[in-house]
Amino acid sequence: MTLTDTRVEDHYPTRIPGEGGLIERTDPTVWGTESDGPMDAATLAAHDAKGYTIVEGLLSPAEVQGYWQELVRLSSDEELKADERVITEKASGEVRSIFEVHRISELISELVRDPRILDRARQILGSEVYVHQSRVNYMPGFKGTGFYWHSDFETWHAEDGMPRPRAVSCSIALTDNYPFNGGLMVMPGSQRTFVQCVGETPEDYYKTSLKEQKIGVPSEDDITKLAAEYGVDQFTGSAGSALWFDSNIMHGSGNNITPYPRSNIFLVFNSVENALVEPFAASKARPSFIGSRDFTPITR
Repeated sequence: MTLTDTRVEDHYPTRIPGEGGLIERTDPTVWGTESDGPMDAATLAAHDAKGYTIVEGLLSPAEVQGYWQELVRLSSDEELKADERVITEKASGEVRSIFEVHRISELISELVRDPRILDRARQILGSEVYVHQSRVNYMPGFKGTGFYWHSDFETWHAEDGMPRPRAVSCSIALTDNYPFNGGLMVMPGSQRTFVQCVGETPEDYYKTSLKEQKIGVPSEDDITKLAAEYGVDQFTGSAGSALWFDSNIMHGSGNNITPYPRSNIFLVFNSVENALVEPFAASKARPSFIGSRDFTPITR
């Protein structure tokens, strides 16, 4: 039984029985204007159309090295590995992701408040923002597993209670992203379409879905339709580049069978005007380290 707050209308129903459908999005992709931050009007218009923006050289080589060393430190911390915020690979047991990393690492906590990050998040969302989720991802060479096609918002709506797709993610590459080492793929413009998923959310589903998601993923037919309409772009670029992408854009990544590892810092900002309610398609909300319920605006 879904425990949806009756005061909040569900504009994006999902995890339904039978067959899913495609819903036209009614919310903007870009909420702010040129005067609200560092992105010019042309960049904002392109982000509105494609659902993503690449910022080359967001971090300097020296900064990249510092954050890379921090990721190595975190993944080598034996005490931290016992923490539920650390997700390991299903097969190898190696660290796959570390959640709520901005509360674990002082260095990444400072990055969240960096004007290069915070000002863009505020501009895209047109409001004050808070961190809905933060994590670092590790994709080692040879055996790093990818993420199947999905919309983040579908999960955040269904399992966290995020009312609308007024959230944006920032993925900062700490290693070079090549076309062949499991780089992120996106369908430009697909943020305009919400894909309903089929199936009931299992109890405590996050315990398995963070390693391999089976509920909350679109059908192959829907993926085929979206790919035919929008095509597929791939995020490539040198370490230090950043990808800003809409919460509802369809995206995924393949396995990494090359010798070249791929790691990134992943920060999700949600508008304070889009605070979470009860989950729309789950019996209870996921833990706060996955979907924060502290809506305090981020300040410098």
